[in-house]
Amino acid sequence: MVTRYLQKRYNIAMISSRSNQKVKYIRRLQSDRRFRRHEQAFVVEGTRWLKEFLVQPHRLKQIFYRADWAAAAENAHMLAHADVGKQSVSKEVMAAMSATETAPGILAVATVESLPIPTVPTLIVILDAINDPGNLGTILRSAAAAGVDAVLLGPGSVDIYNPKVVRSSMGALLRLPIHHLGWIQINKIVAGMDVWLAAGDGKKSYTAVDWRKPSALIVGNEAHGSSDKAQFLAESTIAIPMQSGTESLNAAMAASIIMFEAVRQRSLSATASEVVLNLK
Repeated sequence: MVTRYLQKRYNIAMISSRSNQKVKYIRRLQSDRRFRRHEQAFVVEGTRWLKEFLVQPHRLKQIFYRADWAAAAENAHMLAHADVGKQSVSKEVMAAMSATETAPGILAVATVESLPIPTVPTLIVILDAINDPGNLGTILRSAAAAGVDAVLLGPGSVDIYNPKVVRSSMGALLRLPIHHLGWIQINKIVAGMDVWLAAGDGKKSYTAVDWRKPSALIVGNEAHGSSDKAQFLAESTIAIPMQSGTESLNAAMAASIIMFEAVRQRSLSATASEVVLNLK
């Protein structure tokens, strides 16, 4: 009944053919980085993303949903309140459009929108040719949780709108200033900040760094480490001490550990300042 109501209200005819032009459009957005850039659009999948975008409805362009998904009252309510084009599709078509093994009940096309970098940033993460989508998505998620001011992706990094990055970022794409930039631009943005390069053989422990100062953290490529330009930009290298014989941490885990050390130090500093003010 709910699905029939929606179809009648929005004059929707279900798409049941994989050769439909809209289906081809979605599949190309999912697979072609250059096409995403040209269209300034990307695809999100699942109910959680719809909830995220209902807070930023201006970024939604089109919604595609399955009838069984829309049969749930809560889902139908969200769909009805999304002021954007809606299209019903068959289960087979949704599977063809999805970039996951198990297709969701809903996916949407959203516009690309880059948030501005703060004028006076205090913590920036620079990613040097991070090309594993899962790692990048996890780093973005941790950066959003740690309150990082911006994430700058140097040359060679995977597209932030790659379906795997979108999926693993868990909404961080909507809350973080994230920019693909060249090294000259990155250098200008972090001028005046302490710039640290994470490395397995770093000269200094990451806990010995004063992260209360305006700082930038460079994380290098998963397999090949940091580039010459990243090394030139850094003030020095830092490492995460580990037990002998332990394999190195992957980029996402290392970045997360260091970012939350910065959070820890800044939280302690803020607490100490509050105590001093109270004593006065």
